[in-house]
Amino acid sequence: MAAGGCGPDDDALTFFFQARPDEARVRLRIIDEFRRRHPDIRIRTLVSGPDPLQQMLTYCAGGRCPDVLMAWELLYSGLAARGVLLDLNTLLDRDPNYAAALRADSYPALYRTFSYAGGQYALPEQWSGVFVYYHRERLAELGVVPPSRWRDAWSFEEFLQVARAATRYDSSGRTRWGFVDAWVPYFSAACFGMNNGAEWFTPSVDPTRTNLGDPRFAAGFQFYADLAVRHGVAPKTAETLSISAPDLFRSGRAAMALGGHWLFSEFAGHDDLPLDVTVLPVGPHGGPGAITDVGSTGLAIAADSPRIEQAWEFVKFATGPVGQAIIAASGLFVPVLKSAMESPGFAAAHRDVRNLEVFTDGPAHSRPLAVTPAWGKVSALLDRGCNRVLRGAATAASLRGRFAAEVDALLRAW
Repeated sequence: MAAGGCGPDDDALTFFFQARPDEARVRLRIIDEFRRRHPDIRIRTLVSGPDPLQQMLTYCAGGRCPDVLMAWELLYSGLAARGVLLDLNTLLDRDPNYAAALRADSYPALYRTFSYAGGQYALPEQWSGVFVYYHRERLAELGVVPPSRWRDAWSFEEFLQVARAATRYDSSGRTRWGFVDAWVPYFSAACFGMNNGAEWFTPSVDPTRTNLGDPRFAAGFQFYADLAVRHGVAPKTAETLSISAPDLFRSGRAAMALGGHWLFSEFAGHDDLPLDVTVLPVGPHGGPGAITDVGSTGLAIAADSPRIEQAWEFVKFATGPVGQAIIAASGLFVPVLKSAMESPGFAAAHRDVRNLEVFTDGPAHSRPLAVTPAWGKVSALLDRGCNRVLRGAATAASLRGRFAAEVDALLRAW
């Protein structure tokens, strides 16, 4: 795999993506199978560094934009608005039978996430919404059987009671936490807000306002913050500086951990970690059933690619039945086609998971966080304001009024 750019005279199709080594191997299996079926199309991979958006912008500004690009839910609209990405409707419209079959096999929430300003700028390739991992034996000792389906979610109060019961302090001062967060904390808090009956942004795609000031959203956000700062069932930020949330869960020092499927390969297969998965809790104004974030990545095509036809063949393959079957059987990703989700390969890759419906029904219960070209500026502002709440330096009520208005101004200024 290559890490550098591609020369303008290179006739290979270039594919830009970000992945850990084991994930990259799965993508290479998809590429190998594509090459077997399309020996006339060569592919060169470009693996992203830590800042994929900046790297893509640098490539494209220099006239070396990769032909096929990984697209992130929170980032792709900025590239679409700059004209970097091709509207895939121009290709889908040429083949209405294929387009209809794709949409019928897709989860609408994931597919629509990559629809921006009337265009379809990527096709989903894997789902990575968040849920809750739990230590099966630890909760069984407490007589707790967590929900196995999104539509049968537990309440905020039930979740808190379990987290309290699972939190233990020993004589050495080490804590066994009831709950830890292995994601981005203010994103997680937003999901709790959404599970109390209010969207984070309205509308989710190309939003014009935030709902930080909605009392339902604020109460859900505050409930999440209070798990650490008030109830003491989760570590505060300073307490996770020396050991990460995944390490706390993997070592048995946390009974539950919020995260996505990207953690599954780290947790699974350890005899001393009998894990399972459950859904997020629902607040008094939320439901029925729990929801999560879309968390999806997709595949896009550069608008100025000289190899659009070859790129389209690869995107269709990777996001279609064969590519998705490889993803499903890998155990490293959750596929985005219903047919792949229901495949024996996906079930076999997760044979030790009893609550498999948390994965298979996750996409249908997903909601976008925000799709806006202004996300870079918005996220910087949210990071400052929201993290004050999560540290206990302010309450979620502080995000109303002036702060929410500043976020709205950034959204509308785009």
